Amino acid sequence: MQKIRCSIIAFWFGISVFYAQIPQPPYNLAFLQNEVASVYVDIHPDSLALLLGDSLYSGHEFMATVTYQSSVLNVTTDSIGFRARGNTSLASQKKSFKVDFNRFVSTQTFQGLEELNLNGEHNDVSIMRTFLAQQLMRSAGLPASRTSYVKLFVNNEYKGLYVNLEYLDDEFLDLRFPDQANGNLWKCAYGADLTWLGSNPANYTSTYELKTNKDSNDYSALVHFADVLNNSSASTFVCAIQEVFDVDLFLRNIAMEILLGQWDGYAYNKNNYYLYQRESDGKMVYLSYDLDNTFGIDWFNINWALRNVYSWAPGNQSRPLYTKLLAVPYFRDRFTFHLNDILSNVWNVSSLQAQLEAQQVLITPAAFADDFKGLDYGFSDQDFSNALQLTWGAHVKSGIIPYLQNRKTSALLQLSAYQALPNPCMVGFDELTAQPGKLLFVSDILGREIAPDTKNCIKILNFENGTQQRLYETD
Repeated sequence: MQKIRCSIIAFWFGISVFYAQIPQPPYNLAFLQNEVASVYVDIHPDSLALLLGDSLYSGHEFMATVTYQSSVLNVTTDSIGFRARGNTSLASQKKSFKVDFNRFVSTQTFQGLEELNLNGEHNDVSIMRTFLAQQLMRSAGLPASRTSYVKLFVNNEYKGLYVNLEYLDDEFLDLRFPDQANGNLWKCAYGADLTWLGSNPANYTSTYELKTNKDSNDYSALVHFADVLNNSSASTFVCAIQEVFDVDLFLRNIAMEILLGQWDGYAYNKNNYYLYQRESDGKMVYLSYDLDNTFGIDWFNINWALRNVYSWAPGNQSRPLYTKLLAVPYFRDRFTFHLNDILSNVWNVSSLQAQLEAQQVLITPAAFADDFKGLDYGFSDQDFSNALQLTWGAHVKSGIIPYLQNRKTSALLQLSAYQALPNPCMVGFDELTAQPGKLLFVSDILGREIAPDTKNCIKILNFENGTQQRLYETD
């Protein structure tokens, strides 16, 4: 019998709490934490004119050369792809860019990376919201991009201070899901509310873009996930959704997004996230994306620091992955646990303030020299200096530090009492021993036969009389 390795999942067992901690790769020379590196892009002037003109919205990558320069590394890479990136930000004066190291040379990488996103942060006066959001995600044990700051030069013209953001691709997955990173990855764009669109995969392709394993173009897992999410009966939903989706990791992730004030993600704006089908167990995993509209940035006249954490989604629109899960007492209780855990162990306002102030000192010279930061909204050097504490106005409704404090105070007042409810899909030893009939074999949730003594996964016990029981045992 082939031995199948089960994946670790999160749940309550007795009085102890277990939840999946995503491995966090160390910062390498591409993501310096104590220095602002310089990135020099050399591109033919005609190509640059096309990139910023007629080809701006095409996604076309132009050949260029990039040099990454710091006190510890000076590397020039030829024949890279270079283009503008973003959606609405493509219309901004301070644009964001993508550097694609293997666009023209398939084996080419930089510090183990195939691509980098250089984010202009044109609507963030502090230029720190993306950086802080990814740091908090990482501290909470969630899948997060590594970040750093760089000064960008294009044809030797200074384009400003940029956030260097790790791209979410197969290299990203390899580092967060070791030995289980070859599954399908979907980028979920605006409109991706995960409502049921029928069984035809073609109905999903325009909103859910397959980014890996493109040759197979296999949407069956995504369609099945949407089917289970939307069409399971009330009596089967709790167990069925856990068989196809890492629910606990999502609850922790969405708890963090809500605390960040991330209205431009799934729960409020049906936008900006990825779904990854983990190779080890076939389950879907939710990954956050594009976290710049956070910490008090607002375009809806909503105070995100005060909005109720249990009713985050707009009331007149369908968000089944958020609303259906929180309607289940066990899932709502787990969501409460993650909120409280993050607020207690990650969301330390005084510590975060000290880190942000040190970070601001580091990036101030590059930010002051950035004449592009004021082109879209008129941000000044003084606005940048005040951004940690003071409200700028317009769409920036809060300084970062006041937001951190107000969100923590408000969320703690809103939290329900944590009850440590048991997972209704798990059975105990008493039920197992009371089960009549002979045990024939043990399988995992995908139906693969596994050893009876396998630990740290859901085991399905298959009995001679045709009945089944689920069991979870820890080491």
